[in-house]
Amino acid sequence: MQLPFEIFRDPRAMRAKAEDLRRDGRRIAVVPTMGALHDGHLALLRAARGKADVVILTIFVNPTQFGPSEDLARYPRDESGDLARARGAGIDLAFCPDAAAMYPPGSQTFLEVRELQKPLCGASRPGHFAGVATVVAKLFHITQPHVAVFGEKDYQQLAIIRRMTRDLDFGIEIASVPIVREADGLALSSRNAYLSSEQRRAALSLSAGLAAAEAAFAAGERRAAALVAAAAAPVRAEPAARIDYLELRDAVELTELTAVERPAVLAMAVFVGTTRLIDNRVLAPR
Repeated sequence: MQLPFEIFRDPRAMRAKAEDLRRDGRRIAVVPTMGALHDGHLALLRAARGKADVVILTIFVNPTQFGPSEDLARYPRDESGDLARARGAGIDLAFCPDAAAMYPPGSQTFLEVRELQKPLCGASRPGHFAGVATVVAKLFHITQPHVAVFGEKDYQQLAIIRRMTRDLDFGIEIASVPIVREADGLALSSRNAYLSSEQRRAALSLSAGLAAAEAAFAAGERRAAALVAAAAAPVRAEPAARIDYLELRDAVELTELTAVERPAVLAMAVFVGTTRLIDNRVLAPR
C-alpha cells in the first residue's frame, strides 16, 4: 500500500514513524543527501525504490563536515525543488531537519573511522569524515533503515560508511550506485553549479585523465606511478585546474599501492578555479 507523502523535521517524529513501519513489516531504504539534487541523486532514489517498500530521502546540509574556510554558507539549497524531483522518483517520506534538531546545544559526540579517514580527502579536509560518519550514524538511528544507498563518486565516504556500519553492527545493507556522468564525461556533482562555462570545460580533464589511465591499465600497465602520470597529464594541461591529490589506493583499505595487483581505486581531487571536484576509477586485474 502506497504511503501518503510526508515531510518530517523532528528526529523523534521521524524515528517513531520508522519504528511503526518496521512493526508493520515494511522494508525501509534511506538515501542520505545534502540536497541540490541532480540526476545522480535520482539514480540513488531509483535504486532504493527497487530495494525496499518505503524510501526515505534525507536532506541535511551537515555543518560538521565543512571546514572553516569551506563552502557551507554558499552550498546550493533548493528544498522545494528537491522534494518535487524526489517525489517524481518515487520517494515516500522525507526527513529535512535543521542543524539545531540534529545537533542540540552541548553536542560533543563524534564518530571516527580512524585509518580510512586519514588519506585522500581526509588529508586535505581534517575533521570532514568525522562529521560524515557522525551524521550518517545519526540518520541511520533516526530513520531505522534496512538498506542505505550511496553513490560511488564519493568513494572514500562509501568505504568509511561501509566500515562504520560493519564495526558498529548496524545490521544495515549498504548499497552503492555507479557514478552518473554527463554525456561528455563530467561526473555529476552539486558543486558543478559553481563552474563557469570555461571552468566546466576545464573540469572535463578529470574524467579525461581517468580514461587515459584506464586505457593504459587495459593495455597492461600496472605501475602506480605510470597510471597516476597518465591521469595527471590532462589535468596539468589545464591552466584553471590544480590537483589537490591524485593517488592509487587499495580499493578496500585505501592503503597506498605501488602497483595494481588487486582491486585498486585511482582517486583524485582537483580545484577548478575555487571549486573542488572529486572523481575516481576502480581498476581491477582479471
